Amino acid sequence: MTVSQDVSNTITTPRHRRALVAGSVGNFIEWYEFGVYGFFATIIAANFFSTTGGSDLESLIKTYASFAFAFFFRPVGAALFGRLGDRIGRRPTLIAVLLLMSVATTLIGVLPTYASVGVAAPILLTLVRILQGLSAGGEFGGAVSVMTEFAPQGRRGLFGSWQSFTVALGLLTGAGLTAILATVLSPEALSSWGWRVPFLLALPMGLVALWLRLKLDETPAFERAVATTSPVPTPRRAAPTVVVVRPGAAEVARAIALGIGRLMGWSAAGYTFLVVMPSYLQTSLNATFQQALVATVLANVGFALTILPAGALSDRIGRRTVMLSGTASILVLALPLLNLLQDPDGSLAAKGFAVLLAGAAVGLIAGPGPAMLAEMFPTTVRYTGLGLAYSLSNAVFSGCAGLIITALIASTSNLDIPAYYVMITCAVSAVALGTLRGNDHQRELQD
Repeated sequence: MTVSQDVSNTITTPRHRRALVAGSVGNFIEWYEFGVYGFFATIIAANFFSTTGGSDLESLIKTYASFAFAFFFRPVGAALFGRLGDRIGRRPTLIAVLLLMSVATTLIGVLPTYASVGVAAPILLTLVRILQGLSAGGEFGGAVSVMTEFAPQGRRGLFGSWQSFTVALGLLTGAGLTAILATVLSPEALSSWGWRVPFLLALPMGLVALWLRLKLDETPAFERAVATTSPVPTPRRAAPTVVVVRPGAAEVARAIALGIGRLMGWSAAGYTFLVVMPSYLQTSLNATFQQALVATVLANVGFALTILPAGALSDRIGRRTVMLSGTASILVLALPLLNLLQDPDGSLAAKGFAVLLAGAAVGLIAGPGPAMLAEMFPTTVRYTGLGLAYSLSNAVFSGCAGLIITALIASTSNLDIPAYYVMITCAVSAVALGTLRGNDHQRELQD
């Protein structure tokens, strides 16, 4: 059976399909909004952070600073919702996370701008972004737990890769809608009210997602963990107390730190190539809004094309081999590909292929990544552990990417900063990924 047959033939039961769809749908909404915010960063900067006497670059830096600040609430959300998910179940926790995420995203579409309420505008925007950060922090751990805990033996890489695949779908949907609005609306209309439309659409999306999650079953692994816990002796007439054996805090902390190291290249490269690129092309290379969006769509297409095959391939040859291939590709190609984009004499076809290739390299890491994380933690702390590893990595290396890259370019005038940023982070990830055992993908999930 080929990898493509794996992708089409292994998701066979209704229960498996419900798990994948219900687990993926919240992640789709999260990354749809994530992309839309990044694609409209220059417009949001003008509407919420532009003050008299300030430059466009300064406003953009403030926008990314607000973005980064909200990102640091993701670990808080991962800890809060992860604890709930590991104690009361994946299903009810993911429903709560979805409601918070949908409401917060919709609110962005109705916020007043700086011209209307002054300094209150960026404050309100940042508060809403904090709510999104909390919900996003709780989404990943639960979604990946659901997908991998429902996965048949030998198919966790494929099932987990659907989480990353919906990242690509969310970003592509956001980019596609942004491109349509930029085409049919005048620049004035887009800046005035058109940018609000994608955020308002999160409300109907959220209602559909809620319906799907209400139909989701609790995962077999969580039910088994609850069923196998033992009551301890208690005084007469007192209700028995269920005791769950959990790994020590130091052991979990070490696993989280190692997970961050394995993910940081994915976080940095994914955000840089798939989200920051439009603003970089506009502010640093003088591309038009439409040109920047086309480049971003191509990068996300490349990303989407490799995710599911990479996840399925990792079920055969191991997570380590596939993920190291992705990090090594980025290390070798990041600077040449960026220099090609900077070349005013480079052909459009070559530049299109460059961003497509960059996205494909990130997909090699993102495909096996969720399953790799799930395999690092036992059921009793899986939601919390993998959620914290992912959210901490994203808070530092994704949430700060736009701020770091834009600020360093402003201070150094070095247009190669994005390439250096992803190369350094991928080099560290390569070392951490080298600690993976070759047969980790063949082991049962830890109870």
